[in-house]
Amino acid sequence: MGIYFYPRGGSAHSARAIARELGANGFEVTLLSGSRSDLGEDSRADRFYAGLDLRALDFTPAVRSADPLRYRGPAGTAPIHGSYEDRPGAPDRVLACFDDEAYELQVEVWAEAMAAAAEPGVDALYLHHLTPLNEVAARALPEVPVIGHVHGTELLMLEAIEAGAPAGWTHAEEWAERLRRWAAACERIVVNDSGGLERAAALLELQDDCFALIPNGVDPTFAPAPVDKRAHWRRHLVAEPRGWRPGRGPGSVAYEEEDLAALEGVVLLAVGRFTEVKRLPILIEAFAEAKRRLRRQAALVLIGGHPGEWEGEHPCETIARTGARDVFLAGWHGHEELPPFLRAGDLLVHAAVREQFGQVLIEAMACGVPVVAVDRGGPAAIVEDPEDGWLAEPDVDSLAGAIVAAVEDEAGRRERGGRARDKALESYSWRRIGAELAEQIRSGAKVG
Repeated sequence: MGIYFYPRGGSAHSARAIARELGANGFEVTLLSGSRSDLGEDSRADRFYAGLDLRALDFTPAVRSADPLRYRGPAGTAPIHGSYEDRPGAPDRVLACFDDEAYELQVEVWAEAMAAAAEPGVDALYLHHLTPLNEVAARALPEVPVIGHVHGTELLMLEAIEAGAPAGWTHAEEWAERLRRWAAACERIVVNDSGGLERAAALLELQDDCFALIPNGVDPTFAPAPVDKRAHWRRHLVAEPRGWRPGRGPGSVAYEEEDLAALEGVVLLAVGRFTEVKRLPILIEAFAEAKRRLRRQAALVLIGGHPGEWEGEHPCETIARTGARDVFLAGWHGHEELPPFLRAGDLLVHAAVREQFGQVLIEAMACGVPVVAVDRGGPAAIVEDPEDGWLAEPDVDSLAGAIVAAVEDEAGRRERGGRARDKALESYSWRRIGAELAEQIRSGAKVG
C-alpha cells in the first residue's frame, strides 16, 4: 500500500484503517508513506501508522534545505511531495507547476523505496490518490495489478485545470494527462460515494464499471460517552490552547475563562484542515448570521487546521472581517483525541460542497452528534434530512437557516442524533467495509 503524503487529513486515516482491515482479512500489508518529523508527533509516519509494517520517506531534510523540490539526500529521505492545493509559501507546491526535472526526481526516489518495500514479492498494489507512486508502479512493477483509491483532492486539481489553469500552473496539461493515464492503468478504483463516482468517471474519462463504490468506515472508539463539557473546553481553549494565527504557532490563539460563557449554550463543531474545499469563511459568515436570528446561546468551535497550513482566508481573518462572535479556534488534534471533542459538542456543521465523502460526518454521527451539512457531494449521500441531520443549500442564508433550526430544536437534535448513531453502526462499520475491500482486491487484482 502506498500513500505519497505525510500523515495529515482524511486520506491518512483511511489508509491506516484499510491497512489494518486488510490485515484482518488475510493480507500481509506493507505500507509505504511520506513522513515529517518537524511538525510534531502526528505527522511522523512511524507514530501515526504504529503497528503496521511501515516504510517511510522523511521530507524534513528537504523542507530545511535551500530547494525542497530538488533535494537529494540519503536513503529514507525524499524531496518534498507535491500538492493538489496551491498555497503560496508552502514547501509542498501544487503538482501542476512541477516541471519534468522535479517530476522525474520524485519518481526516482520513490521507485527506490517501493522496490525495497516490494523486494520479498508483492501480489497487488493499493495506491491512495493519483500521484507519482502510480508512475513508479508502472515503471518498477509493471506486472503487479494496481487498485487505486481516489479521495477527491486530485479531482479538485483536475477541475481547476479544466476550468482554465491558474497562473503559475505551467505544466497543468501534462499533469491532467498523467492523472488520467494512471487512473486508466488501475484494475479498479475505489471511490466513497455515488456522486464521487460520477464526478471521477467524467473527470478521469473512464467508464463507471472501472470503479468500486465503497464508503470509508468509522472506528469503534467513536461512540457516545459522558464528558464534562465545561472542563473539556476550559482545558483546550484556556489552559492548553492550540489555536494559531497566520505566521504564528500553536497556542497563539488562546482564551480567558470569561470568554467561555457562550459554550454553556449549544456548541457547534467544525472539524478539518483549513482548505478552500471546507469553505470555512462561508461557515463563519453563516454562523454570524444565525447568531442574529437565534433566541438561544450558541458557540462555534473550529477543530483542526494543520499548523501553518491554510488556503484562502484564514479563520482569524474571517472572524475579524465579519465581527463574528463566539467563534473559537481549538487547533489541530490527533485522530485519537477527536472523540471527546465530538462528545463535547451538540452539532457538527460542515459547509463543503465539493467533498467526495466526509469522514468526520460519520464519526460525529457515531458519537450521536447530528450533522448540519450542505446538500451536495459526499455529505448529501451521508446525511438524510429530516431523519438524522439537517441539509442546506450552499449559500450563507440557507446554511444559517439550517443552523438556527437545529440549534432551536433540542428534541430534534436528540432524536436525529440517535438515528445518526444507528446509521453509523449499520452502514459504516470498518469490519464490513474491510471485508468488501478485500473482496475487491481479490477479484480486481486476481489475488487468491
